[in-house]
Amino acid sequence: MTLDTIAQAAYLVAALLFILALAGLSKHETAKTGNGFGIAGMVVALAATIALAVHRDISTLGVVLLVVAMVLGAAVGLQRARVVQMTGMPELIALLHSFVGLAAVLVGWNGYLEVEAHPEGAEARTLAALGLGGIHSAEVFVGVFIGAVTFTGSIVAFLKLSARINSKPLMLPGKNFLNLGALAVFVALTVWFVIDPRLWLLVVVTAVALALGWHLVASIGGGDMPVVVSMLNSYSGWAAAASGFLLENNLLIVTGALVGSSGAYLSYIMCKAMNRSFISVIAGGFGLENTAAGSDVDYGEHKEITADGAAELLADASSVIITPGYGMAVAQAQHGVAELTRRLRDRGVEVRFGIHPVAGRLPGHMNVLLAEAKVPYDIVLEMDEINDDFADTDVVLVIGANDTVNPAAAEDPGSPIAGMPVLRVWEARNVVVFKRSMSSGYAGVQNPLFFRDNSAMLFGDAKERVEDLLRALPAPSTAGAGARAGN
Repeated sequence: MTLDTIAQAAYLVAALLFILALAGLSKHETAKTGNGFGIAGMVVALAATIALAVHRDISTLGVVLLVVAMVLGAAVGLQRARVVQMTGMPELIALLHSFVGLAAVLVGWNGYLEVEAHPEGAEARTLAALGLGGIHSAEVFVGVFIGAVTFTGSIVAFLKLSARINSKPLMLPGKNFLNLGALAVFVALTVWFVIDPRLWLLVVVTAVALALGWHLVASIGGGDMPVVVSMLNSYSGWAAAASGFLLENNLLIVTGALVGSSGAYLSYIMCKAMNRSFISVIAGGFGLENTAAGSDVDYGEHKEITADGAAELLADASSVIITPGYGMAVAQAQHGVAELTRRLRDRGVEVRFGIHPVAGRLPGHMNVLLAEAKVPYDIVLEMDEINDDFADTDVVLVIGANDTVNPAAAEDPGSPIAGMPVLRVWEARNVVVFKRSMSSGYAGVQNPLFFRDNSAMLFGDAKERVEDLLRALPAPSTAGAGARAGN
């Protein structure tokens, strides 16, 4: 058995491990195992690639560069993973997507310089003899286009998520025509390049794709960035698959297809959760936000509550639902919330969590934070599982959430978020909103929930307010503790 055959078998094993990783990551209970499968798959893939490179008589300098690149990449990755906060994960992921896009661009350009730029070379003659010259040119062009769009789009997403640039959508005149025009130019240039692969055509399509990627994401508002990150994840997968075709690497093709299709499906799920058009997401067209809508509506006066007052409500409650949002992540209040949950359950109170599909800036953001704080999986429920229970709930604690609990989405057809499914927290008997101020959320829309008769605002840093609540909450009675023990 040749080393090439062994390497291809190793690639197949790695691909299977990646599939098992996706399956494991789909559930809280198996997420850690799934992550382990993913790590094992990447180790197998890297080992097979290095062995194959050495076997194919790569130069000593090439081996040294390969090892240096791996060591540097591993060092940077480990350092970033060690220091990054959970709130910084979305922008880090966006930045990593940009690396995939840039790699696809470089692979595409290398493919051109290896083949099309040397039509008399051995590889070009071989492809021509097999009638595959045009296919290779199309692979180069498409790979560079997808990679360049992913690269600049991911950079803009990183800058928006990290607040380095304004998160408001860019509204250029005729922005949809600009996007469609760029796609039309790409199609025309692709046909031209397949017929006559000139260098200037590759330069032009690279520039067009870079501009399109920037414009697609710049046209989308900060409130929709969770979907953008998922969409860019899909783009990076297709970019990797395109690189796989150029490099004749089956593992890259399979892995890229897995990432591309799963990212696209996740984007579709999130769009459905936000009542957005999936096609408009791909086109970068749903950044249009009518932020003026509802801005001049007088909802009356809001009520404030102290930690002592909130503790009294919780002490008298038999059922509590906590709906966390990005504010909880920023304040790093998840451990205090977990302690509050344990204390309430010790008192015999039924405590559950309601998680909106796009709570935070990343799918699963809240679930990861709660798992990190050792909150039991079985009391963390998705929106569809818990939405009908709010009407029978004594107290809802809204910790750092805003747009995902906004009743305007269900009650105001003129709202920018009209039709977006939300957690119906306002149906509970009492709602306590943990928030720093009365400012609007990412969508730029005022929240009528804050002014409801059954709502009260607990202002300040979420972590500090939860700690105040823990100090103010009376110790459980013997009867309460006994009731809890009997459950």
